Amino acid sequence: MSTDLPTSPAPGSAGAGGPSSDEAPQPAARAPKSRGPWAPLRPLVLRLHFYAGVFVAPFLLVAAVTGFLYAGAFQAEKLVYAHEMNVPAGDTKLPISAQVEAARKAHPEGAVSAVRPSPEDDATTRVMLTGVEGVDATHALAVFVDPYTGQVRGALEQYGSTGALPLRTWIDEFHRDLHLGENGRLYSEFAASWLWVIAAGGLALWFSRRRALRKVRGTSGRRRALGLHGTIGAWAAVGFLFLSATGLTWSTYAGANIDELRTSLGQSTPSVSAAAAGGDHAGHAGASGSGGDAEHGVGLDRILAAARAEGLGDPVEIVPPADASSAYVVKQVQRSWPEKQDAVAVDPATGEVTDVSRFADYPLLAKLTRWGIDLHTGILFGLVNQIALMLLALALILLIVLGYLMWWRRGRGSAFGRPVPRGAWAQVPPLVLVPLAAAVAVVGYLVPLLGIPLAGFIVVDVVLGEIAHRRRRAV
Repeated sequence: MSTDLPTSPAPGSAGAGGPSSDEAPQPAARAPKSRGPWAPLRPLVLRLHFYAGVFVAPFLLVAAVTGFLYAGAFQAEKLVYAHEMNVPAGDTKLPISAQVEAARKAHPEGAVSAVRPSPEDDATTRVMLTGVEGVDATHALAVFVDPYTGQVRGALEQYGSTGALPLRTWIDEFHRDLHLGENGRLYSEFAASWLWVIAAGGLALWFSRRRALRKVRGTSGRRRALGLHGTIGAWAAVGFLFLSATGLTWSTYAGANIDELRTSLGQSTPSVSAAAAGGDHAGHAGASGSGGDAEHGVGLDRILAAARAEGLGDPVEIVPPADASSAYVVKQVQRSWPEKQDAVAVDPATGEVTDVSRFADYPLLAKLTRWGIDLHTGILFGLVNQIALMLLALALILLIVLGYLMWWRRGRGSAFGRPVPRGAWAQVPPLVLVPLAAAVAVVGYLVPLLGIPLAGFIVVDVVLGEIAHRRRRAV
């Protein structure tokens, strides 16, 4: 932006050791001769690292705080909803059909959309109902049933494939879209789109200055903050790059481009076919007019037994047929390590398996996407995963605070340091500048909330530079 702005480390720097304006390069006319390809690039990276941090820092701060809360919500959920989720272990579990019947007696409203049988000896069975009055259309009412006695222990609104209950759902939606709907998702995509840029730029700057940064150890004030900023950023940079990349995979615009790319490469996530082999005859087995109790055709017990025979161990979810020509789908829902994501389709008329999908047969990019998302959301490695995410969130918060602190101390609350001189790009050799510009254009196209703001930054910077130039000529 305007050269009247400071050049101290980006307040939102998530990379490593954003340099201060003490390290700003001299104007091109007095610059020393380049000692390598990095020398002409460094002013560009420094300028981008700072200005991106200035504008993205508030969004990153919100994402970090809400992400910290979300990572802790898994354990909080177990405590808050212990009565609904847990039961004393018994001897023999009731048939799954009897458990669903108990849930329907207590909550006859709506229709059964899925059933998750008790995955552990001390866990309840969940019967999910949709179309229930007072429940968000994108959510379901989860009825918790004691698998040993059939007692209904409660009912809670549930969201998503991870089975998030009200506490975690509220925090999840706050982290994702600030409870502002689809428009609110732009904030999180904007933060994810720029986090990797700031992190990578900060890491590059830290490596170029690591010897100088060692000298600031033991000092106080702004220089000490600079050293701490660089050290924390360097250690956390890989984590930030990961969070940015995985966060973009399910974002609105960049996520759509990523899905399209995966599809074109034949790397999309496969799904089991829910078409029943019995065709029109499946309807005669009771798939229609069931009243939403999920007991279509041969019934839930035989459906679950067929899935077990195919090797689908707990935890599993049973999805009833959508219509008279569809099959039951039974899928594993364990997204902690090792992943259990196999699925089968079972004909409701005969109880025979009509299709099988194995996680082991997923394309490589589909597997990496699944692992990346589950690692990002704190599921893959459980408590250890969640603690690591909380530490990354705290690191990002601290980096932002340190960045603002250095910016403030540099100008002692008034002026904010020397600007990075314009024209640094002219010092970059064409053999580096042209491919770099082309790469930036491609990335900006694939990640619109990076490309569009970057283009805006450049336009505003050029306009402000021209205004400053004309003012100098007029003096």
